[in-house]
Amino acid sequence: MEKMWAGRFEKASDRLADDFNSSIHFDKKLYKQDIKGSMEHAAMLCRSGILNIQELAKISDGLASILEDLESGALDFDENAEDIHMFVEAELTKRIGDTGKKLHTARSRNDQVALDLRLYMREETIEVVELLKKLTAATLSLAKKNTETIMPGYTHLQRAQPITFAHHLLAYCMMFLRDISRLVDALLRMNYSPLGSCALAGTTYNTDRDSVAAALGFDGIMMNSIDGVSDRDYCIELEAAFATVMMHLSRFSEEIILWSSWEFKFVELDDAYTTGSSIMPQKKNPDMAELVRGKCGRVYGDLMATLTMLKGLPLAYNKDMQEDKEAVFDSVETVKKCLTIFIPMLETMKPIPENMLAAAKRGFINATDLADYLTKKGIPFRTAYKIVGTIVGECVRSGRTLDEVPLEEYKAHSEVFDTDLYGEISLETCIRKRISRGSTGYESVKEQIAYVEAQL
Repeated sequence: MEKMWAGRFEKASDRLADDFNSSIHFDKKLYKQDIKGSMEHAAMLCRSGILNIQELAKISDGLASILEDLESGALDFDENAEDIHMFVEAELTKRIGDTGKKLHTARSRNDQVALDLRLYMREETIEVVELLKKLTAATLSLAKKNTETIMPGYTHLQRAQPITFAHHLLAYCMMFLRDISRLVDALLRMNYSPLGSCALAGTTYNTDRDSVAAALGFDGIMMNSIDGVSDRDYCIELEAAFATVMMHLSRFSEEIILWSSWEFKFVELDDAYTTGSSIMPQKKNPDMAELVRGKCGRVYGDLMATLTMLKGLPLAYNKDMQEDKEAVFDSVETVKKCLTIFIPMLETMKPIPENMLAAAKRGFINATDLADYLTKKGIPFRTAYKIVGTIVGECVRSGRTLDEVPLEEYKAHSEVFDTDLYGEISLETCIRKRISRGSTGYESVKEQIAYVEAQL
């Protein structure tokens, strides 16, 4: 295939250099966006008097036929083409003749690829947002079924205080809502058209950039043509947001992996989302959750690759920027795959409330409530803290829980202890008395559920 930029050069480029320079094997993913952008560009050229109506019709029909043939499989991508833009233009010229060569008037591949990538990432990000909404809804549904399921809350992976399973799940709902907010916010900033910036300096033609931007669903145009072709901030923002999504999924995966182990056995994963061992017949491995956890690092790497690629680039366009696509494609595709598998895995996961409660009853997670009991009877908190710590130490040595200690032993530590302490340190009471907003208390959890529902 003859290079579109042939003319200046006296000899052909080296075959290895051609292969190294080519991006068709990955940027062919942008074919729909490239054709859509070209159709609107051609329509604008006609409105501006640069193309006549007959030329527009030929170009539009030709582009439509290329799209149809690519979609049906009747047309294969030419791997000898330098990139998707050159492929589409060459195929168009092959089909309609020299009129096809007029399509590239008043634009450059620099603003063309910037447009294609923005269109692609806008569509993909909207899909991620929808998946996040489904995940949030699935997590919320599980929470609503477990508002009275008591489990130990942890700090340092040590049993700390009693909470409800719903309260724990709602923490992830809040994370996912922030993920949605970050992506929507990034979409607002990226939704400006670079088309018409041309190579970097604009064009001498009297074009109408605003009408093309509006036709393509943008909120406006990039106001500086140099910025239009060199900006990849939106890639960084989206990759950072995707990395944060993956971090949240990885944390959730880690807990599901722990919860599904025999050491915890708080949940049972559905057989459809686990695997077995090639040698140990008893195994039921949480491989889907482990893969999600593992793929988090991959998305981190995509972000770092893009940041590093951009850090030393002078304005405006440089070939280094070809490296943005594989990273950003991989980032969004990985997030979508992980969300797509995570949602049904969560929907089919079965909590085991009796095991959560049994774990909550061991580990002295009501010790803080026992200290609060003393404080409310006039004992300074630090003194109460020391008394309860001493009692816990005795319980550890004797193998008892706090509610198994007889009243006379309590009174040996402080005369203010009375029979009402047993009601105060029951796990149900510990939950119910958490009345601050955002807490694990039953009323607070209801408020959190209502909040998530309203946000969705």
